[in-house]
Amino acid sequence: MATSRTLAAAAVCAAVALGAVTGCSSSGGFGDSTAKQSSGGKQDLTVLIATSGEAETAAVKAATAAWAQQTGNTVTVQIASNINQQLGQALAGGTPPDLFYVNSDQFANYAKGGSLYAYGDQIPDAADFSEQLRKAFSNDGKLTCLPKDSSTLGLAINTDLWKQAGLTEADYPTTWQQLSDDAAKLTKDGVTGLVTAPDYQRVGALLKEAGGWITDPKQKTMTADSPANKQALEYLQTMMKAGSAKYVAEVDAGWGGEALGKGKAAMTIEGNWLKGAMAKDYPNVPYKVLPLPAGPAGPGTLAFSNCWGIAAKSTHQAAGVDLVKHLTSADQQLEFSKAFGVMPSRTSALATYAQQYPESKAWVDGVATSQPPVTIAGFNQVLTQFNTDLQSLKTGDPAAVLGSLQRNGEQALKNAK
Repeated sequence: MATSRTLAAAAVCAAVALGAVTGCSSSGGFGDSTAKQSSGGKQDLTVLIATSGEAETAAVKAATAAWAQQTGNTVTVQIASNINQQLGQALAGGTPPDLFYVNSDQFANYAKGGSLYAYGDQIPDAADFSEQLRKAFSNDGKLTCLPKDSSTLGLAINTDLWKQAGLTEADYPTTWQQLSDDAAKLTKDGVTGLVTAPDYQRVGALLKEAGGWITDPKQKTMTADSPANKQALEYLQTMMKAGSAKYVAEVDAGWGGEALGKGKAAMTIEGNWLKGAMAKDYPNVPYKVLPLPAGPAGPGTLAFSNCWGIAAKSTHQAAGVDLVKHLTSADQQLEFSKAFGVMPSRTSALATYAQQYPESKAWVDGVATSQPPVTIAGFNQVLTQFNTDLQSLKTGDPAAVLGSLQRNGEQALKNAK
């Protein structure tokens, strides 16, 4: 679901205090991995996950139960109501679960604080995982944890509204100009041409397509205040001023999928989690997913995932690595895809997924041109402020929004060193 992909979250070290975002020091207990390790069978592992619903919960429980039966171990799956807060508190308290979902926005905080057991070098076929996601979950150049699945953004259109506006498949937009032209034609009778969320997890795709991004590829230098990024925000702002693009709140929707399903949006920018949500909530609404139209620098989208983290203080690290191998195997990833709609993070499994689910082709093809998320310790607040500033983009100054992002990011980078 969309809510599971919203990356603005509380800080890890003190989940109730957003100021503590620079990572917990190992002196606080996070980095101590000297706990006596268990070996052999009959180990009792705990797995903490954030779930998109009953289907994901059941699938993870079934997969861990199958591994437990094979190995003689036992696994208890716990469902977090707020995984950032609960996991942060467990890590800080020295009693973490053995395995857990790690959000990309929190990864650097955990890694810098020494709370993660780095097991990437124990995965002989790690190169089979998407390069973009391997980068997202690497610390100091070393793969720390395996991405559990993958997601990208696409342009979803309500095909009924598309036809009602007199548009055909020949009008499917492949460029920014075509997107704005189509949005204008679709905006009428209470329908807005393009509706999206006011956050960098959607709008950021435009930055990528314009040839910009928030940082340099190595995440060492801020590149937010650039002509390319300014062009991207001005492009969206122009559509918003014309009334052909709006944010979800302006059409009384919680996210893009709701706006599309309720016929308030003819087009929206969303990830492959849309597929399950539409099937569940709006099964009678016809829609099609297209690649995001190319910008001045070409095609682009964003990449998202969680990784399977193993606690540095876990006494079951070897068993944990074995369980992760099982959970991220090609066959198991395809089982997860079937159960709750996620795309595999393994390139080999993704190819099979594309054959099995041709309607998801745009999302699958997007992996090749995707931008991984920002994973810098303490950057959570920077992105939260950026999202806040984006909310007033229609009447705001794109240069000022980017200038603020640049300054805040430079301070976060300085603190992260």
